[in-house]
Amino acid sequence: MAAILGLVLGVVAGIFLQPDIPIGLQPYLPIMVVAALDALMGAVRSYFERSFSDRVFVVSFISNVITATLLVFLGNQLGVGSQLSTAVIVVLGIRIFSNVSSIRRFIFKG
Repeated sequence: MAAILGLVLGVVAGIFLQPDIPIGLQPYLPIMVVAALDALMGAVRSYFERSFSDRVFVVSFISNVITATLLVFLGNQLGVGSQLSTAVIVVLGIRIFSNVSSIRRFIFKG
């Protein structure tokens, strides 16, 4: 319940405060969001499989975001930022859809 309350408060604060994102982080924000969604879908899947661990979720969340951001940063430094961004999005997208598929099978299987 605390997580849902925190999520609602965070969304409401974001809507009313409208924080500015630093220009240096703007190219990496979409990658960070997709990496965070991947960790979230993995957590939901493990919850349904009854193997959820909050420690694993936190480590997965932070490491996914940092790794994806560093890959895109490295791609930008090498001059292949858009190609590497696309690759990261595709890989994380496949993982997200795989997790959603497993969640759906679990829900409809009962």
